[in-house]
Amino acid sequence: MGLMSGKKGIIFGVSNTHGIAYAIAKQLFDEGADIAFTYAGETMEKRVRPLAESMNAKVIMTCDVTKEDEVEAVFKECEKVYGKLDFVVHAVAFAAREDLQGRFIDTSRAGWDLALGVSAYSLVSICKHAEPILNDGASIFALTYLGSEYVVANYNVMGVAKAALESSMRYLAADLGKKNVRVNCISAGAVKTLAASGISGFGKMLKAGAVKAPLQRNVALEDVGRAGLYLASDLSSGTTGQILYVDCGCHAVYASAEEMDLITKNIEQ
Repeated sequence: MGLMSGKKGIIFGVSNTHGIAYAIAKQLFDEGADIAFTYAGETMEKRVRPLAESMNAKVIMTCDVTKEDEVEAVFKECEKVYGKLDFVVHAVAFAAREDLQGRFIDTSRAGWDLALGVSAYSLVSICKHAEPILNDGASIFALTYLGSEYVVANYNVMGVAKAALESSMRYLAADLGKKNVRVNCISAGAVKTLAASGISGFGKMLKAGAVKAPLQRNVALEDVGRAGLYLASDLSSGTTGQILYVDCGCHAVYASAEEMDLITKNIEQ
């Protein structure tokens, strides 16, 4: 019997085998979870459907998280197929490429609305429509990043969106805690994914993270996947309203000795 045997849930945001959402899905599936998947549009269906089918998914549906009727339809279908759900994973984020480079001050209103709508409000919408079919002790968690707390070059409006996501998580934890439903976030460190490649200068971010981290390496997808398993399972039964950092310790360090040496050398030059 696996840790997730008999547990049923849904993951929003799996797009390929090289992403955090897939790493979490794989851990959950390997431990016996029954997982539903969503995809955004026909192009993504070609990627997601084979992955979902490899995990014996009973529900594989299109869902634009900015459209309330599509989010509602997903949970109506989940209710028909599963009855109740034990976990929901929010791994959805998007910002226009032009808003992930240059100056934050140049973010357009449209770019702002897009990034915060897809990346932050969607968690509220998903929780609202999931609430009626969540089992007692269910878990919801979303993916965030340290750019919500500190300025990270070229993260720009996505940093603001992640800050909104984290704050929303705490309010949702307060609302749903009355029903014994947990809501948390995983703050993953810089990890090489297709989504991250859209951030200008991401290669430098990876190198800097390895220098700064107390564990002297970048986080691996498997690290984040196991953290997702913890939050989705009953092992985290007393944890809610929290940000679980899985970044090899980067969040705890202002600058490592090695990083300070590099900075000093650059100044002296």
